[in-house]
Amino acid sequence: MNKEKYYGTGKRKESVARVWIIPGGTGKVTVKTACGKEQDAKEYFSRETLLKQINYPFEVTDTLGKFDVWATLKGGGVAAQADALKYGIAKALLAYNPELRPVLKKAGLLTRDARKKERKKYGQRGARASYQWSKR
Repeated sequence: MNKEKYYGTGKRKESVARVWIIPGGTGKVTVKTACGKEQDAKEYFSRETLLKQINYPFEVTDTLGKFDVWATLKGGGVAAQADALKYGIAKALLAYNPELRPVLKKAGLLTRDARKKERKKYGQRGARASYQWSKR
């Protein structure tokens, strides 16, 4: 049996997800973290909302359970990694079948969320917060 793979990269904040989808699978999602540990997505993303977020591109395109997903995750927190994985899956589905583009576009899955952490400014405590002002 020919095991063709389709690739997509997803990014969110500081997180980067390199995603491969394999058609004809059972819907298993395997993630490899920065420390080199491979585990099932259900173990890594313990919150139910994050798991729903990951499966959203498959739900929208009616392909739930038809692909196996293998991804490497780097940087950021768990929520940002889940968002990056969702975006990477959407891009890999687009590589698999370009006709899915209107469906994915309408669901907002092909738009990169460009919001990042604002840098700390000099003379201030943080990005926006200033040091406390004392009158006397």
